[in-house]
Amino acid sequence: MEQKTGNAFGFSVAVALGGGGARGLAHIAVLEALDELGVRPCAIAGSSIGAIVGAAYAAGFSGSDLRLHAEEMFRNRMRLARRLLRSRARRRVRTFSDFAHPALLDAERFLEAFWPPGIPTTFEELPIPFLAVATDFRLRREAVVSSGPLRPAVAGSMAIPGLVRPVAYGDSYLIDGGLVNPLPYNHLVGLADIIVAVDVSGSSNGRERGRPPSPFETIIVASQIMMNAISARMLAEQPPDVLISPAVRQYLALDLFKAKHIFAAGDACREEVALGLRRAATRLQLQRLA
Repeated sequence: MEQKTGNAFGFSVAVALGGGGARGLAHIAVLEALDELGVRPCAIAGSSIGAIVGAAYAAGFSGSDLRLHAEEMFRNRMRLARRLLRSRARRRVRTFSDFAHPALLDAERFLEAFWPPGIPTTFEELPIPFLAVATDFRLRREAVVSSGPLRPAVAGSMAIPGLVRPVAYGDSYLIDGGLVNPLPYNHLVGLADIIVAVDVSGSSNGRERGRPPSPFETIIVASQIMMNAISARMLAEQPPDVLISPAVRQYLALDLFKAKHIFAAGDACREEVALGLRRAATRLQLQRLA
């Protein structure tokens, strides 16, 4: 497809940011690498943490802006704890089951607490076209949202079952997009010459082998296992043009206090980003000459 690209590679680029909880902070380092290469994506798709980071980047915040904002948030543990407390769902306890989830988070409150100020309210206001991938709870299928109110769509995409309350959307509810599509590069096919996918789903790290998992750990890790299986199948069937997989498997989805190490894992992929784009551009050039 012929598009004005404005980057040194001569081809348009779209980016998919996958789910993975706190490991998704590595997305920011990859976006910084694209900024340094002068690559402005023509479209972005995100699932779960990828939707949170992707929407902020599509809003016009650079990779460096997002890193500075994240580092400021995570520098002070007490301040981070207060932000998390403000994100808790506010409701009256009505049934016994409500007592089972005292720490349930409200996704939209979470975004208000953790997003940088100035994020637009609708998809249409974003400088870069953006798609948020979530799961429609009522219809039991994938929901891809690219228009209308931004916050409920992104909030729904990050609504991890058992941790984050489902988000009302239309006549249904949205939950974690990672349950159906943890690496949504397939939705970018046809929108750009080169599709870059950033996979932070990780895999088993073998920690805590000597004790049984807690009920909470079981919920979180079960989602991770599902995400890994779906991503592996997608990558085997039709891989993206460039796949970046930061070495974040040793971190858990809720390791928010290990942001420095997760950023370092993303930084280690910077040369891989440039090399992958060069190789993809070379393949396209050869195809055009054939």
